[in-house]
Amino acid sequence: MPSVQYGHKTIEYSFLKKEELKSHYITVAKGDGVILKGKNISDELAETLILKKAKWILDKLELVSSIGDEDIVTGSRIQYLGRKYYVQILRNDDLKDINIDFTESKFRITLPQSLNNQSELKHSFEEYFRTKALEKIKPRIKKWAKETGLNYTELKIRKLEKRWGSCTPENTIIINIDAIKLPYSLIDYLLVHELVHTKIKNHSKEFWAELSKHIPNWKELDEKMYGMKL
Repeated sequence: MPSVQYGHKTIEYSFLKKEELKSHYITVAKGDGVILKGKNISDELAETLILKKAKWILDKLELVSSIGDEDIVTGSRIQYLGRKYYVQILRNDDLKDINIDFTESKFRITLPQSLNNQSELKHSFEEYFRTKALEKIKPRIKKWAKETGLNYTELKIRKLEKRWGSCTPENTIIINIDAIKLPYSLIDYLLVHELVHTKIKNHSKEFWAELSKHIPNWKELDEKMYGMKL
């Protein structure tokens, strides 16, 4: 990774080539570090651009290093549908409630001026994701039920501590609210997995044989699910 020296400090950075940009931009975010974005340039020019913003970069690095992993602040990243998106926090005196807006590239969160409480912010995000989970997952499970011929009674979105989903004896399918953070390929695998449980309630050879009829690459997807942080 390239680096520049600024006084007694060393600034490491990475370069992200984006030919469509008219100017060069520098971003500093937790987990990503310092990134210079723009058209391809020489190493010397890249170092010059970093040095011009060195003080600002060091201030930002100090800020993001003090951010807890669970805090939601400008510069943090939130997982949604398989990708991590940048968070921008704004203030608005006229607002009474927290407003969360997803712009396809970042989460823009507008807070009332008087509110700066992480627990309230996290609660608002949980409700936002609950709404999004129903919006995105409900039509997908209907589609898969029709394609597989496996019928369920009801879909519920809940906060589950140790599992991604479950199927009750009455064939109500319960999906973890955090499933909205997964890519669609894993959401679909989860839904079909639980739909198969409407027919076979255990993980017998018969279950996996039935699952493979609908998701031939289920082993690969199951391994990915196992590796996802719950």
